[in-house]
Amino acid sequence: MMRDEAFHAILEAKYARIISAISELHGVSLEEAMDIFYNSPLLPLIEDGTADLHCRSDHYLAEEIWRERGK
Repeated sequence: MMRDEAFHAILEAKYARIISAISELHGVSLEEAMDIFYNSPLLPLIEDGTADLHCRSDHYLAEEIWRERGK
């Protein structure tokens, strides 16, 4: 159980960094970046550990999420 809590804490910190990166890289507000992130089709894949996406860099994931939003 503690392991799950630690993993989720690490993911939450990663999410915050990805949201910040989206905002900084693309000149959108943190609120808009958060909306983009939490509505991204990649979010469930990151959460599930699909293709070890959670191991990718914050910058890479920010760019992938930005790119995916237009599809």
